[in-house]
Amino acid sequence: MSQASHIAVLGGGSFGTVIANIMAEKGIVVRQWMRDQERVDEINTTRCNSRYLPDYLLAKDLEATTELSYALENAEVVFISVPSHAVRDVVRQSVNYLNHQQLLISTTKGIEAETFSLMSEIIADEIPNALVGVLSGPNLAKEIARKQLTATVIASQDEALRTRIQQLLHSPYFRVYASTDTYGVELGGTLKNIYAIAAGMSAALGMGENTRSMLMTRSLAEMSRFAVSMGANPMTFLGLAGVGDLIVTCMSPLSRNFRVGFALGEGKTLDEAVSVLGEVAEGVNTLHQVRDKAIEKDIYMPLVSGLYEVVFNAAPVADIARSMMVNAQSSDVEFVLPRDAAATSGINPSIHR
Repeated sequence: MSQASHIAVLGGGSFGTVIANIMAEKGIVVRQWMRDQERVDEINTTRCNSRYLPDYLLAKDLEATTELSYALENAEVVFISVPSHAVRDVVRQSVNYLNHQQLLISTTKGIEAETFSLMSEIIADEIPNALVGVLSGPNLAKEIARKQLTATVIASQDEALRTRIQQLLHSPYFRVYASTDTYGVELGGTLKNIYAIAAGMSAALGMGENTRSMLMTRSLAEMSRFAVSMGANPMTFLGLAGVGDLIVTCMSPLSRNFRVGFALGEGKTLDEAVSVLGEVAEGVNTLHQVRDKAIEKDIYMPLVSGLYEVVFNAAPVADIARSMMVNAQSSDVEFVLPRDAAATSGINPSIHR
């Protein structure tokens, strides 16, 4: 095996593939690890990942492999792009092949059910003192594959890490911005999946643009309220990883979470919606975890509560929507006018719980 440094991408899905190819197009040697030998052979012989990106031609400097050691040993940077439920297991398998000097970048959006850990927290837990970053933003892989203008955020406390990832990924159609709020950026990318389900339901019900605008705005308020209670910076949610990712996920039928919500809005059960999609959308699992955490920490999240009743208790969508509209009104932006201050306008904030 060559001792030359290269980039490793763990995961054979759509986003891992486009990230790998952005770098390979620049002449950077990239080794993309995946479990499926047939897909590895396909990529290496036809330069195509037909399952996820059938019309996307892959650069010659991208090499697929099923050998984790080959992908990782002597890698300068490792992008972790496997599904959230597999992150801890893959990181544990990777430890023996890392020299603990690599930059480890998570692109996975989700929450571990047992621990309520985000993916960067799992990496840090399994590899103490690792240099960890998070890549998140309004990044639909199929649009990136078509070289449509896209921006993302690399978040880390380490300035050198942020700069290196910007250098690796910057291209004429892919712009990388920086943030130090790793937790906020990662939480924004995770929470928006919940509200994409609600957006899909509203679309299926034929609700108008006013409704869609209200839904996304109140979703952003809930996201930031929850994130601040968990220690994130509310300003992060005004950026690409917050409002940017929320908008694209709530408006695009390419989003798996939107499609699950649309199926629910058509009257399908959760099982039927998932069977149409072929896999469980990340937002379904996140919804359950965030609803439980909101109850535990007494965080006001009416959209999450209502959506939970629809998804897991088969409550009628229209009834839940109407119940939200008859709730007592509160402040618009609580970081400007706290909800408790609404009492000065004759509103009793105690009824919001």
